[in-house]
Amino acid sequence: MRFHIVTIFPEFFAGPLNHGVLKKAMDAGKVEVLLHDLRTWTSDRHRTVDDRPFGGGEGMLLKPEPLFEAVETIWPERVGVAQEAGMAGAEAGTRKRVVLLSAQGRRFDQAMARRFAECDELLLICGRYEGVDERVAEHLADDEISVGDFVLSGGELAAAMVVDVVARLIPGVLGNEASSVRESFGSSTQELGVLDCPQYTRPAEFRGWKVPDVLLSGNHAEVRGWREHTAREKTVRMRPDLLEKVKDRREA
Repeated sequence: MRFHIVTIFPEFFAGPLNHGVLKKAMDAGKVEVLLHDLRTWTSDRHRTVDDRPFGGGEGMLLKPEPLFEAVETIWPERVGVAQEAGMAGAEAGTRKRVVLLSAQGRRFDQAMARRFAECDELLLICGRYEGVDERVAEHLADDEISVGDFVLSGGELAAAMVVDVVARLIPGVLGNEASSVRESFGSSTQELGVLDCPQYTRPAEFRGWKVPDVLLSGNHAEVRGWREHTAREKTVRMRPDLLEKVKDRREA
């Protein structure tokens, strides 16, 4: 899968892309990440990418011209194609999507990540300053997403998170494919509305705190039952909203 990231700080990604699962996936050819400096598509000597908002207000906005030109240069098929919010790309059924990282976007979650993982290419636009000209969200981006109910200084950190989350779902990226199914927000746990169960490793006793006996018993049926029970128990304690969502889906 190929990711494009449009940003004014391409050097930001040196760290996230050069460690761990992502680095291994890139080395193995499972994932490709191409960084594009937005200032490449400016025409003035100051390489200006932002301007003041009409009507007044705080901060600066990213201008539409360089963003449209960037996307249309990277994907020439987008030239002259006006998008509507939520459309599935330039043509129905396309496997390329333009994603705008924005505090005003829909909240990114594992279900959305799974949909993105079915694409051939994702182009991520990193917002910055006070935001982005709304015409980018309305007519260029297929999706406008936020990684949480908080405000980041820019979309770079959010883009790195999206790449990491989506890449883990691509076949062959993880050493154990079952990991992405059974972990918190994996396909099996999300269907039940629960987090992953508590996990323990060696030593069996640490500072007087012991691993639950059932995990040392070798009885697979009892271990499975314990995991199901403690997963639900931890979800009630930490994220009861997940159980409510499953309840609402079943009642709908």
